[in-house]
Amino acid sequence: MATDGLLSKLALEAKASEIREILKAIKTNDLISFGGGMPDPKLFPVEEIRQIVNDVLRECPDVALQYETTEGYEKLRKELLRFMNSEGMCISSPDEIMLTTGSQQALDLFGRAFIDPGDTIILEEPTYLTALMAFRPYWPRLLLAPMDSEGLDTDALRRILEGRRSRSAPASESNSKIKFIYTIPTCQNPSGLTMTEARRKELVDLAHEYGFLIMEDDPYSYLSDSKTPPAIKALDNDRVIYTSTFSKILAPGLRLGWIAAPEMLTSKFATLKQALDLCTNTLSQHIAYQFMARGYLGSYIAKLKPAYKNKREAMLNALSENMPGGAEWTRPTGGMFIWVTLPEVYDTQKMLPEALANGVAYVPGGSFHPSGRGKNTMRLNYTYPTMEQISEGTRRLGNTIRAHLA
Repeated sequence: MATDGLLSKLALEAKASEIREILKAIKTNDLISFGGGMPDPKLFPVEEIRQIVNDVLRECPDVALQYETTEGYEKLRKELLRFMNSEGMCISSPDEIMLTTGSQQALDLFGRAFIDPGDTIILEEPTYLTALMAFRPYWPRLLLAPMDSEGLDTDALRRILEGRRSRSAPASESNSKIKFIYTIPTCQNPSGLTMTEARRKELVDLAHEYGFLIMEDDPYSYLSDSKTPPAIKALDNDRVIYTSTFSKILAPGLRLGWIAAPEMLTSKFATLKQALDLCTNTLSQHIAYQFMARGYLGSYIAKLKPAYKNKREAMLNALSENMPGGAEWTRPTGGMFIWVTLPEVYDTQKMLPEALANGVAYVPGGSFHPSGRGKNTMRLNYTYPTMEQISEGTRRLGNTIRAHLA
């Protein structure tokens, strides 16, 4: 098809996610994958979902197979209200909750709702790759906040904001309105790091002082096997917009997430969502509602935590045995990822074809760095591979790293 001169600037500049490209290779080759952030399929609650689908299609097919409101199935929103309040958040009405087609749609809605070209948004560095892909089509300026072992470095962010406010900052930069900060504060993707409670409170203070919103993406806190700090949403209900997903705590194939925000904003999000898909998959919403209403969710999460902890410990031990000298890695308390940093002479993007040829996949860390840094880093997923694959894949990875510079 001849498309010369017809494609939009957005289409021309769009780049495929490296994670999705790696997943294609996994489906067509005999690889051990540490690439995609996928749950363990052997743990999916297949029998519970099968029974729920049978019951729903017997009892209310006329509703479960029909269009739903854009905001989402009300009974599910009420269950989510109870669930979030049990986690310390103060959601007062199901009207403050909207169902989305995965939390990825929520990220796109954040961009649609708040970013005009030239506006500034703050991102952690490193940050979630597909959040960056969701925001970039709206042409924001990026302000990058560094991270350390305690998560987002709010002291460094304060210095950056103070410098931006000063007269020494370029006029184009200082006049650009800061709209929001996007953060994954618990078991962050890609680093696995968790922001301390003190820093969460400091971030809320900065948001009030500088007039921006906080977009809290929280897919992983429910998978942490240690006591985590309170959600930022629990510290400030009005200035924090929260999103999470059933992809990590039920099944990603349902493509079901949610947003919690003041009702005025959920109403605006619903209006914007109508142009995308009218409503979220109705049958998936009924499945999730029944899964929660029957009391399955809590027991399923309780099953996931020790299983993923065992895999995480296995990968940490395997890294200690197989990584060459000079390599470092994070030690998360949950989530799905371990972040590896190699000596600066390495370029993990250039090394990836060698790893694939050796039968192991990872995601190069540069993809998560908007600044172009992180060439010597990589993200490893430990929830999808088996214990045997973790052991063998880490051995293959270590051999690849040693051979790369030889």
